[in-house]
Amino acid sequence: MNLNNLTPAKGAVKSQRRIGRGQGSGYGGTSTRGHKGAKSRSGYSKKVGFEGGQMPLQRRVPKFGFKNINRVEFKAINLDIIQALVEKKNLTEITPEVLRENGLVGRNELVKILGRGELNAKINVTAHKFSSSAKAGIEAQGGNCSEI
Repeated sequence: MNLNNLTPAKGAVKSQRRIGRGQGSGYGGTSTRGHKGAKSRSGYSKKVGFEGGQMPLQRRVPKFGFKNINRVEFKAINLDIIQALVEKKNLTEITPEVLRENGLVGRNELVKILGRGELNAKINVTAHKFSSSAKAGIEAQGGNCSEI
C-alpha cells in the first residue's frame, strides 16, 4: 500500500453534490435539470437510438439483403494445415478435439475439411463436414473420413 493508491472505505465519502436540497445549496430549484423538456421530468429515460426527434440512424440507412437465421457456420481447415500438423506432432488421427488443443478451432466451432494443399500421410480424419476434394485427397493416401 502506497500513498498513490489509498482510497477511502466504501460508503465513507458521499457524492460531492446533493441536489434538490433547497436554494441555499446552490443545487435547488430545477436541481441541475434545466427548464422544461422531457429530461427535466421525473421518470424520464432515453430510448436506445433516440436522437431527439431526428430520424434515427437505424431508420435512415437503407436495408437490403437477407440474413438466414438458420445458417450453420463452419471453421474451414485445409489439407495443407492438417499436413503441417501431422508433421509437427506426428499424428495418425485428426479430430475436432486435436484441432482444438492445437489452437486451430474454437471451443464450440464446427469443423469442415477443405481440399487446398497436398496430403502425404495416411491419417483418419473426423470432422463435421468434408468437401469432395478433401475427401478424395484423404482417401487417395489410404486415410479414412468420418463425419460426426
